[in-house]
Amino acid sequence: MISTTGASVRRVMMAFVGLMLAVTSALPSGRYARGLPLAPADDPFYQPPAGFESEAPGTILKQRDIHVAFLGLIPDPVTAYQLLYRTTAVNGSAIATVTTIFKPINPKKDRFISFQTAYDSSASICNPSYNYQLGAAQTDIISSAEQLILQIYLLLGYIVVSPDYEGPDAAFGPGRLAGMGTLDNMRAVSNFETLGLSSTSPMIVGIGYSGGALATGWTASLQPSYAPELKIKGWHPSNLTGTLLELDGGVFSGFSPAAVVGLSQPSAYGTELSALISSILTTEGASKINFASKNCAVADLLNFAGQSLFSTSIQSLGPELLYNPTIQSVLKENTMGVNKDETPTAPVFVYHATQDEIIPYSNASVMVDSWCNYGANVKFTTFAAGGHATTEVIAVADAVNFVEAAFAGTTTSGCTKNTELASILNPIALGVSLEPILVKLIDVLLTLGKRDENVKQNLDVLHETVTW
Repeated sequence: MISTTGASVRRVMMAFVGLMLAVTSALPSGRYARGLPLAPADDPFYQPPAGFESEAPGTILKQRDIHVAFLGLIPDPVTAYQLLYRTTAVNGSAIATVTTIFKPINPKKDRFISFQTAYDSSASICNPSYNYQLGAAQTDIISSAEQLILQIYLLLGYIVVSPDYEGPDAAFGPGRLAGMGTLDNMRAVSNFETLGLSSTSPMIVGIGYSGGALATGWTASLQPSYAPELKIKGWHPSNLTGTLLELDGGVFSGFSPAAVVGLSQPSAYGTELSALISSILTTEGASKINFASKNCAVADLLNFAGQSLFSTSIQSLGPELLYNPTIQSVLKENTMGVNKDETPTAPVFVYHATQDEIIPYSNASVMVDSWCNYGANVKFTTFAAGGHATTEVIAVADAVNFVEAAFAGTTTSGCTKNTELASILNPIALGVSLEPILVKLIDVLLTLGKRDENVKQNLDVLHETVTW
């Protein structure tokens, strides 16, 4: 049960709903029959047919029409589909997952955007494919909120697809799993005849922020070897991989138990990690891990705020956990930029805030330097005036401009770096037609507070007033 008198929390939701209504008013109207979608664990659509293992990665196994909505309540008047497709686990075995397709009125039919949302959870109820549907309980507010950004691309005429890149186990953390899942989503969409694409080899740009950048960055890294046939025009994996040490014991330490669950899943590193994790967890630790396996990001943050994954009250190895050879091996395998043959070949745009309170700035800068040393074309923008959430909003115009340039083939070659001091959006930065959306995004910025100060304060208040 959550009890709070936090007016600031209500302001966040009111700003969000106001933006949803503004976006809806900018799109054609339509009528939709309301239904209550099944949770992924109970929905037969998510179960692959017998013998699917023999199909090639990216093969469409099932398809359906759906209605998508903001907050599960406000219909988004676009045509929408979902595909169940075959992809690959970390160990190379066959698995299946779902992607959601948003098709606007009069779309550009020779291209699409793959939007990896930051669902940052290890429970299937948090899958974006579920949260996007009309009538769905809004279990994952992060992917719901990122629909604001997604709408900009729809209004610009782009088909947007958003995969459940964590796979059937909802495994948060294993980057290689996310990368292969995203690439196979691109293959499936490229071959989806109902969509009416003008080519079986459409142009593609992959984008994602925060946890979505983890997926997008690994997608960019693996594409040259795993799916070289895809016509990738650019990558926008902004705000890259984080570190357990930086998050540990702070307001955002709740991401850590979710990562432990995700990395230990059968489709990820279950063979290597499951027995080890089970043997070292305390009763309290097992309870926290179990909670993370059933809940989404915000609940995880509240349940584990201020606690340490390296405490002996959680697991018996204490700080020595990171020195365990198995743990070290898994973490190394999930660090981008280590291998030269896993370097993106399409242009990349990365941005990051120096004051990011979740993912250290050094993570992004080291990653960029590594890719540049290996010959990648990277534009790296440092935002000096934002926090983690505010920077995603402030950088919207730059992100859209990169996507447009990538599709046009006009991005700059080589590696460039620049610093932006902006702390607010220009309401006409993307043209007058998108001004209503950017004005509402400015309201969201004000609600988040300078450098996310209201986000952190709200989490602290909620944590103090929550009983589970």
